[in-house]
Amino acid sequence: MTMKPLLMAEIARELGARYTGPTREVVKAVSSDTRALPPGCLFVALRGDRFDGNDYVDSALEQGAAWAVAERLPDRNRERVLLMKDTRWALLRIAGLYRRSLDVKVVAVTGSVGKTTTKEMAASVLQSRYRTLKTQQNLNNEIGLSQTILQLEEDHRAAVLEIGVDGPGQMAPLSLCAAPDAAIVTGIGVSHMERFGSRQGILREKLDIARGMNGGALILNGDDDLLTTFDSSAGVGRVLRYSVEDEAADACARRIEEHAGQTSFQILCGGERCDAQIPAVGRHNVSNALAGFLAGVSLGIDPRDAAAALRSYQPAGMRQRVVEHGRLTVVEDCYNASPDSMRAALSTLGSMHREGRRIAILSDMLELGEIAARSHYEVGRQAARQADILLCTGPLAESYLRGARESGLRDARHFETQQQLFAHLKQIVGPGDILWFKASRGMKLENIIQKVYEEC
Repeated sequence: MTMKPLLMAEIARELGARYTGPTREVVKAVSSDTRALPPGCLFVALRGDRFDGNDYVDSALEQGAAWAVAERLPDRNRERVLLMKDTRWALLRIAGLYRRSLDVKVVAVTGSVGKTTTKEMAASVLQSRYRTLKTQQNLNNEIGLSQTILQLEEDHRAAVLEIGVDGPGQMAPLSLCAAPDAAIVTGIGVSHMERFGSRQGILREKLDIARGMNGGALILNGDDDLLTTFDSSAGVGRVLRYSVEDEAADACARRIEEHAGQTSFQILCGGERCDAQIPAVGRHNVSNALAGFLAGVSLGIDPRDAAAALRSYQPAGMRQRVVEHGRLTVVEDCYNASPDSMRAALSTLGSMHREGRRIAILSDMLELGEIAARSHYEVGRQAARQADILLCTGPLAESYLRGARESGLRDARHFETQQQLFAHLKQIVGPGDILWFKASRGMKLENIIQKVYEEC
């Protein structure tokens, strides 16, 4: 990896730190991992729940780092340390300095649901024209964002950066670091409601993704009830909207057809009709594709080329990855879960046609605060309309069962353990069945998926 060199004097000036080294001293890498210290790099000592990088500053400098940023001075090598109160903030400022030094087009993606899928869709479009870097997995907080930006090389021409927040006041500094040329907001849900207080609070925070923009396009989901209330004259540059409902939107999907795990549709954009296809099903994925399409168009890609590039999208991780396992269809969708993504998943399950049954295998949605019980109950009610069988596990999942049973789904069961759930699933599963697994990542529902592959 070839990082564009940064002057240490410029870094110190950006941080407001005292620097006594040579005026022309440069660093060509920034690292926070003592196991990966390129010679002459800048080591940033970060504190985590289980470690404190400040304990290893001397070791890093003696292993080859030229300079360090730390929250306290080490026993030795003090003359090579920039002292800061908060090294996470320092890393973010260094990344912002580096981003501004590059000629690169940046798309930032946020929202309560669909961030990672939309990031992958946008990257598929931009890669058709530019050498593009994208956020790996969901490393979307201030550390993940900083580390991604610092991976940019001089010949990159685009980057797609996922940005996630879980509390008020976090988005603005991340946006200022990323300085996006286009920013996407996928929707306003209820994740982290206990910290934001209301969906309106979440809306305000998500829209702060525009704070770092200097012109460019703010791309909003035109089917989201709160995003439709945003005043497009609010001085944030162009506002573009996408929709699977409204043909007056800047990009609208029509003629949506699903077959064998693929979705084809037509995009209406600026008077043009562009044929598109994605290797995924569900209207929510069409919506994500429209967002990625508009990001590419806003950065100069021809609409027909942008639509064609969506074919190269591949689902990331366990996000609605469809696996044909013998005569079973398994949908791995347990990387994360919220009421919005649960509704989208169950709606898609209900639209899928096979010779067997639609079996929803669900576990808890986390970080919902006071609305947790009601949200699980409502998901259970929807499961009764979309699934033939509901199997669930987890302490909060009992509310799925209550909602489903009260809505008339007789074949709904709750299990105390994953082992008990799998034992029952193994007994009842049959040829042609669709097994849709969904839960928050912390519930580790993929353990059951692995057992299905091994024993079913």
